[in-house]
Amino acid sequence: MQIIYTDVLVIGGGLAGQRAAIGAKRRGHDVIVLSLVPAKRSHSAAAQGGMQASLGNCFGASGDNEDIHFADTVRGSDWGADQEVVRMFTHTAPKAIRELAAWGVPWNRVARGDREITVDGKKHIISEPDAAHGLITSRNFGGTQKWRACYVSDGTGHAMLYTMSNQAIAANIPVHERMEALALIHSDGRCHGAIVRNLATGELLAYVARATCMATGGFGRIYRVSTNAIINEGMGAAIALETGVATLGNMEAIQFHPTGIFPAGILVTEGCRGDGGLLLDGRQHRFMPDYEPEKKELASRDVVSRRMEEHIAAGHGAHSRFGEHLWLDIRLLGADHINNKLREVKEICQYFLGIDPVSELIPVRPAQHYSMGGVRTDHRGESPQLRGLFAAGEAACWDMHGFNRLGGNSVAETVVAGMIVGDAMADFCDSQAGKLILSTALVDEFGQKQQRLLAGIANGNGSESAFELTRLMQETMTANVGIFRHRDRLEQAVSTLQELQQRARNIGLRSAAPGANPELVTAYRLQRMLKLAQCVAYGALQRTESRGAHYRADFPRRDDLNWMRRTLATWPDDEAGLPTLDYEALDIMRMELPPGWRGYGARDYIEHPQTSARQQQIDGILGDIPDADRHARQQALMPFRHLLPEHLRNNNERQGEEP
Repeated sequence: MQIIYTDVLVIGGGLAGQRAAIGAKRRGHDVIVLSLVPAKRSHSAAAQGGMQASLGNCFGASGDNEDIHFADTVRGSDWGADQEVVRMFTHTAPKAIRELAAWGVPWNRVARGDREITVDGKKHIISEPDAAHGLITSRNFGGTQKWRACYVSDGTGHAMLYTMSNQAIAANIPVHERMEALALIHSDGRCHGAIVRNLATGELLAYVARATCMATGGFGRIYRVSTNAIINEGMGAAIALETGVATLGNMEAIQFHPTGIFPAGILVTEGCRGDGGLLLDGRQHRFMPDYEPEKKELASRDVVSRRMEEHIAAGHGAHSRFGEHLWLDIRLLGADHINNKLREVKEICQYFLGIDPVSELIPVRPAQHYSMGGVRTDHRGESPQLRGLFAAGEAACWDMHGFNRLGGNSVAETVVAGMIVGDAMADFCDSQAGKLILSTALVDEFGQKQQRLLAGIANGNGSESAFELTRLMQETMTANVGIFRHRDRLEQAVSTLQELQQRARNIGLRSAAPGANPELVTAYRLQRMLKLAQCVAYGALQRTESRGAHYRADFPRRDDLNWMRRTLATWPDDEAGLPTLDYEALDIMRMELPPGWRGYGARDYIEHPQTSARQQQIDGILGDIPDADRHARQQALMPFRHLLPEHLRNNNERQGEEP
């Protein structure tokens, strides 16, 4: 087996992976990126609406800063996030977006003078100041107090990924395409790279590295209807889980996007609602103000998705031959706005629905969209259990999203986390801990194990179909581990997934061709996807509360007293049917923003006794610091800048604000 050596191995060619690679390369380290597809076809290109960064340039963003972005993100997470990480993120996001602008991302810009906007179904005229002309502009998104989503029409991810990829090419970073990591090479709590399969030839290779970064995106394809690309099957998280050492965090936290086109589930950006689009029911009644009178369509994604499903269940949906759905109305935005700022949405509607959203309603229903869970890391992006293993982007539980992610924060996280993890991997490689000392016998042992697993599937002569078992898994997750969860259905899901795990050991292939063999790929991925699905279902069964996107109909209250904890999942061994779950407490006494009411629905949650104690402590700390000195107030509550690479610690500058 061929062994390829490098300083840094990045598994995943999307925004997070390429930005981490660029960061490590800048520090003088050799880097190789592995990608299932050509890098510019990574799922990052599908991001439409925007990237959150508190620039404060345009009319609706006036007065925005890191403090407001921080509060929005923590509340959006339903207090499940690591607040130090959230601070690192909100502080770095403006730097990241300006770096991307310097690299060539054509962000939409502020134009001076009057312009028309749509708010709450009505047209308004606003005026942008001369001083802001030409600066990066932003649009409104759900769950935020300010317009903060910086965008490139509705092709934001596409513009970002192409620019990022061009920078990686300019830095001479090789991207090995159509390569899939099958297992992490590890021993004694140290990761040494990965065993990799060439998807075109079937050849196994070993990539040995001092630092390995998992940046493989989410695992939405464990569900039947998902906005995720078909390559988003979670293999990065799965092979980390299969080490039996690295942990996955908050796997039960699954986000459903309110506006997947029905029935295909393809994403229609939140920018449609941010720009003024409305949600209508079967009678074309605007229903969201009935549930959330303040934020309406721009409540947090988990809230809007639940309200939509509740409204359908109450008999108010629109009917079609595919089932019930609701309507998204962007007609009021006008042809010019749709053709220029939502052109990708228009094309999706034309190609997949045969409709023109300039004059017709868009059928929508919530679809699985994002996984807050992933490889659990510390603030540097490194696994606490497996040294040398890093993770960034949706593959990671860093953990800045907690139990619900705000729209636009994921695209921002890919770049921000990539910046921080790139430096962290370089630091690791430069340290004594990063020295590479291993036996080629260990590499050969891991390679032979994967070879035996593949041969066992290819030559097993079993009776089960990998495609059929995949379908059953997806239907089980969609029916039982969706937006609304209940003990009976979760128990059924856990039981069914265990049965599918057993059946997956008896898969038979119609072809054992050693090269490009999609059926073989489906078979070996299925066995890993079932483990991820079980982490989601079993974790959801054990968490007897509702928090963010995890909603237990039989336990509808958020329970800070018993569940202010992050779920950690490990997989004991190859024969296990369930993950081992442990829990990591969130320390309220170190929080800058103690748990409180998110701002949606009733103020109904079980409070932790430390919440009031921490609030009293905060009031005492801030009593002697002037309100005007927001940086000093923040520093006194929860220092975080020392956690960042030194070159990212300086204050951000904004129009009309002292640096």
